[in-house]
Amino acid sequence: MVGLLRRVAAAAALAVPVAPGCAQITDSAHVATVSGSVRAQALALVTRVDPAMSARAFTEGYLAQPIIMAHGSAFRGALAAVLSLDFEGLTLDRGQLTPGAYGEGYADRRHPHTYLHEALIVGRGAFYRTGVSLAIGKGFVPFGTDDPMTRPFAAYPVNHHLAQILERYVAIGALRYGRLVVEGALFNGDEPASPGAPPDADRVGDSWAARVTARAFYQLELQASYAFVTSPEIADGAGLDQRKWSTAVRLDRPLSRVRSGLLEWARTDALLGDLRTNSFTSVLGELTLAVRSISVSGRYENTTRPEEQRLLDPFRTSRSPTDLGIIGITRWQVGSVAASMQRQLGRVDVAPFAEVSFSHPSAELTPTAFVPRDIYGSSSIWSISLGARLGVGPHHTRMGRYGAGMPNVTPRVPHATH
Repeated sequence: MVGLLRRVAAAAALAVPVAPGCAQITDSAHVATVSGSVRAQALALVTRVDPAMSARAFTEGYLAQPIIMAHGSAFRGALAAVLSLDFEGLTLDRGQLTPGAYGEGYADRRHPHTYLHEALIVGRGAFYRTGVSLAIGKGFVPFGTDDPMTRPFAAYPVNHHLAQILERYVAIGALRYGRLVVEGALFNGDEPASPGAPPDADRVGDSWAARVTARAFYQLELQASYAFVTSPEIADGAGLDQRKWSTAVRLDRPLSRVRSGLLEWARTDALLGDLRTNSFTSVLGELTLAVRSISVSGRYENTTRPEEQRLLDPFRTSRSPTDLGIIGITRWQVGSVAASMQRQLGRVDVAPFAEVSFSHPSAELTPTAFVPRDIYGSSSIWSISLGARLGVGPHHTRMGRYGAGMPNVTPRVPHATH
């Protein structure tokens, strides 16, 4: 596995027109500085869920989150590029066992992400102490919180489809003044149809989002965002629309005993025209502490999710439903604890980890056609995962923020006015 990661990182470095460090490029008009970095990483783990379905326990192994990430910039940061290639379509087609997970045709398994996870060009500058940027390509919409991939748990939270919008064709404008960041975006509303399927280019601009982020005292970051998403679940645009809100407080202090924290609230309304048909909400809290050489993380989540008719494979739902209704709403209360230890083996960073979760699903509405105890065989579900995070190259600590939209970072921009 280590050798594979090294070969992948080397191949990525040849394929992407950036490399670690800086190179000076000179012509008659100006001097340009080109810099960049490449990282390859993956998550190798074994997961047991009891019960996973119909009172049966499942034990499965995965190579999850195999991804190559490349960042590059030129002209002293005025032009940048972001590329992330995710290979879960090859390693995780059946989905990762995650009680409560849903979306894109999967239920109680996290779906694989698309091969082209991010590919954006970012231009940025500054005037009158205000940083500005425009990002265009495929990537994250400025809504909600950071990708769970960059957070300390192997299992994604249930609220992934409430708290993030990703893998869309997007155009993002951002302004940054002092401690305040404002972002706005137009994008296509349709969710990915499969890991290899591109978004529907004809739908670009049918959805929009806005986010405000402020840096506060004690390295706290506050964000509030809103999005209107047109027919995310039915690609031809004939499905229900979504109206989404998110607020969050984030703490990032990697060198202190309290390393990170997150408290977020999210809500999504399903709309048929102007009529609200359903609402789904989430409250989630995370905290990571340094205990000697070990990072210990805890998470509690209380999220409601829609229930749809299952296929012959009980972990899958139809991507082309015969109607726009759902058969129930389930409230998932999930508590998780994870511990990991970072080690360096030559150029490869290795972080062995263990993670335990307890989930309690209950019917939010009664009567209902979906009774959790009948489906799973219990209203108490235990999950344990053991494995290691493996990586080569410098860490890319945040995903989904671009240019002036990156808070707590002072960008290098040409001709900035101080």
